[in-house]
Amino acid sequence: MKVLVVGSGGREHAICWGISENKNVRSLYCAPGNGGISKIAKNVEIKSDDLERLLKFALKEKIDLTIVGPEKPLSLGIVDLFRKNNLLIFGPDKHSSQLESSKEFSKLFMKRHKIPTATFETFTDFDKAYDFIEKNNYPLVIKADGLASGKGVRVCNNFNEAEEFLIFLMKDKIFSKSGEKVVIESFLEGEEASFFVFTDGVNILPLDSSQDHKRLLDQDLGPNTGGMGAYSPAPIIDDETKQNIMNNIVNPVFEGFKKDKINYTGILYIGLMIKNKIPSVVEFNCRFGDPETQPLLYRMKSDIFDLFYKTSTQNLSTYNLEWNETSSVTVVLASKGYPEKSTNGVISNLEKFQEEGVYIFHAGTELKDDNYLIVGGRVLGVTSEHETLSGAINLAYKAISKIDTTSLTCRSDIGKKGLSRNPKTP
Repeated sequence: MKVLVVGSGGREHAICWGISENKNVRSLYCAPGNGGISKIAKNVEIKSDDLERLLKFALKEKIDLTIVGPEKPLSLGIVDLFRKNNLLIFGPDKHSSQLESSKEFSKLFMKRHKIPTATFETFTDFDKAYDFIEKNNYPLVIKADGLASGKGVRVCNNFNEAEEFLIFLMKDKIFSKSGEKVVIESFLEGEEASFFVFTDGVNILPLDSSQDHKRLLDQDLGPNTGGMGAYSPAPIIDDETKQNIMNNIVNPVFEGFKKDKINYTGILYIGLMIKNKIPSVVEFNCRFGDPETQPLLYRMKSDIFDLFYKTSTQNLSTYNLEWNETSSVTVVLASKGYPEKSTNGVISNLEKFQEEGVYIFHAGTELKDDNYLIVGGRVLGVTSEHETLSGAINLAYKAISKIDTTSLTCRSDIGKKGLSRNPKTP
């Protein structure tokens, strides 16, 4: 079979890595890909949001399955376009993707179907939004309505922080049209975790849990990022909490899809806030998370290509999902200056890097003359697997100590939240 993966980040590298293990996949392409992906797939110089060129390529090469990694092509309607041309593709259509591309759409959906989430108000007028933040208690959460690469959200602890971010979004338009409309929410207390569900439109299949680290600095300080690390499974989601997630969130969401005639297929990412085993929804994404994908797929025992294929062909009920009884950790190495800017550089010692129990997923790299160049904000995802969470953490940071990090930075506390608990899983 011939497979096309759309995207260029660590998530797409992990997907390509998993797919490359399947013997039935004879040709694997990634558009546009990155330096690390080029070792296991053929990079195609087409941007992930250039839908027409992607379509032409898929038709010309007779691609059997396309898997969409990032959110933007989904929001632009790549699934609709490919299906119109009788091409098999993994992901939700444009209408369904509004669950991620529009915070207002998502919040109204949850309100309509009584799915637990923070109370909210939506604003398109700066003065009205300003008046709202002046009169309310803190903390408040301000979100750009549209896509902003995970950076369009800020927890504001006081009026000055809220005023600054509101000006950035609505006056300075730092996220262009994505910030012309804002959603202002009440603050949810608890601990965040990520929960993923595959669906073929009829059947649903929950994956194991994971936990992301959004803030740039240790102890969850600093600005929001696309994600600085993750681990799986997340001990905060024990059996009781998982059942609460299924009963109070997942099942009502899919009942809501039926009522609203939303034909959702692919993967649904549910960002959760959990307090005393009770979950609330922070956000929905319509694709795998990054960097949660990396530790999840690293410890998945079942064939990931088979999962994508059976989901896309409405045969999810025949898929047997198995996990290694291990823990996996991903520590993101970001370019110094991230998320405001990227610092270019060369990672000189990466080409021959080998460490047992560790795999390096690339994001912002380009391979040139046997050297990896830094070309993005988040650069590498050092991913480890061990029978215990503490062992996985130690493996990841031991590996990082052997990497040229002159132009890179990372958090030193990825996974440590999990160590504070007494998990039933390793």
